[in-house]
Amino acid sequence: MSESPESLVSAVEQVARVAGDIALGYYRSSLVIESKADGSPVTIADRSAEQAARSWIESRFPNDGILGEELGIARPGARRRWILDPIDGTKTFVRGVPLWGTLVALCEGDDVLAGAAYFPALGEILAAARGAGCWWNGIACRVSSRATLSEATVLTTDERFAGDPEHLAGWRNLTSQAAVSRSWGDCYGYLLVATGRAEVMVDGVVSPWDAAALMPIVEEAGGIFTDWKGTRTAFGGSAVATNQGVAAESRMLLGTGITRDAHA
Repeated sequence: MSESPESLVSAVEQVARVAGDIALGYYRSSLVIESKADGSPVTIADRSAEQAARSWIESRFPNDGILGEELGIARPGARRRWILDPIDGTKTFVRGVPLWGTLVALCEGDDVLAGAAYFPALGEILAAARGAGCWWNGIACRVSSRATLSEATVLTTDERFAGDPEHLAGWRNLTSQAAVSRSWGDCYGYLLVATGRAEVMVDGVVSPWDAAALMPIVEEAGGIFTDWKGTRTAFGGSAVATNQGVAAESRMLLGTGITRDAHA
């Protein structure tokens, strides 16, 4: 694989399509739903999709590491690693709702080089790499230019914040100022921010496989991606994605700020 940003966009997009198309084959079918240790659901669709992505990566880049939600870590000491979430939004997937996606990131350390988010049931894909822009079904996309929350749509995965109640007050502060508040969650909310159809998407708890692919997507679309503390990272355990116009106001209402390097 050439190391050009454009080639990275192509690589993460290919992996996301491989895994996502496998998952789509199981969508709206009869599935046995198991519970993982954390209580979240998992099915053969998740595992089969991740295995397909791993096989694709290992056949082309055998020295790269892999971290996947379902199948764990391979080659943890590798300089470069792929981070995989075969079905982000499994609860949505098993109910036959199309707002689930496949997430793929390529990283060196904590520096995310490229990311893709594929929504097979919707026919949409986002792919981005540092310096190469963000591409939505092959067309460059941008966050919205709205500059006030009174005109903004704000999103979260689950507005109850049951697993992280410390974030509930901040979410309520944010929604009290917004034009529209919805729980179009999981990775679908970040798709909407990156393509200018919403201004804010927040999650109080995320894992690396939830966030890593989304950081370059949001940033290359012109937005800002931080954790809830306002730090520019995909590995902070929470996520706040915004356009530029409402970034500071949103994070202030959430109870945080933006660190100096968040605009990087």
